[in-house]
Amino acid sequence: MWLSQQFDHDALSVAAILGHAVPDIALGTSVVPIYPRHPMVVFSQAQTAQAASHGRFTLGIGFGPPQFAEAFGVPFDRPIRHLREYLTALGSLFSTGSVNLVGETLRASTPRPATLAGATPPVSVVVAAMGPQALRVTGELADGTVPYLAGPKTVGELIVPTINDAARAAGRPAPRIVVCLPAAMTAGVDSVRARAAEQMAFYLTLPSVTAVLAREGVSHPAELAVIGDEEALAAAIEQYFEAGATEIAVAQTGMSGDEDRRRTWGLLGELNRSRVSAG
Repeated sequence: MWLSQQFDHDALSVAAILGHAVPDIALGTSVVPIYPRHPMVVFSQAQTAQAASHGRFTLGIGFGPPQFAEAFGVPFDRPIRHLREYLTALGSLFSTGSVNLVGETLRASTPRPATLAGATPPVSVVVAAMGPQALRVTGELADGTVPYLAGPKTVGELIVPTINDAARAAGRPAPRIVVCLPAAMTAGVDSVRARAAEQMAFYLTLPSVTAVLAREGVSHPAELAVIGDEEALAAAIEQYFEAGATEIAVAQTGMSGDEDRRRTWGLLGELNRSRVSAG
């Protein structure tokens, strides 16, 4: 289960609660914006979620839209440099329990060891990276990427080779590529697609998304959502795996109401079980 960070609930806190309460569930954040949270704060929260879930937590971070940073009065400044310094700080914290970094956009120094008993293994860190620069930094310093609204061509032609090459050059294992795909199973395709177009129009303001739209040959983010029956969703998921995704996270399943949401979840459970049983 992947939890988004908005302005109401705190995704890292919810992950700790669910990880403690629900046996065997794996949890991740998709994603916690790195503006305005300091990496030492995020590290502490992530360790807590890891200990509470007995090692089943993944920390997903990302830039977030510039408007999110501005809402807190924080400048959206030099994002690629900030991502590099942020991941450097997190890497030191998760590997040694301490950090001493004086960067160009970030300072972090632990006055005492910050490790937490039970927070093992070290938390896997993935980044919502889709542009070439962000993907290279992610491949070098993180465990994978969790792109949202990346079409299959973008996954296969840009994301997979770029992040794999960067990880290989840094001597890191093959990265996780967790594709976050908006989808809903419904009989009312036209009305749900119209609702999706309204809900997702905001992403037209993000350069990373407009670049994906151009590469995929579509004009609106809603065209990347899978809205239809069981066969359409199963085929789309398989297409992303063929493009190089290692995991699929299906988002916005409630676009067409609770009944269709449960129907979508049911299919996802069946697909997951069949993939696991097939090895």
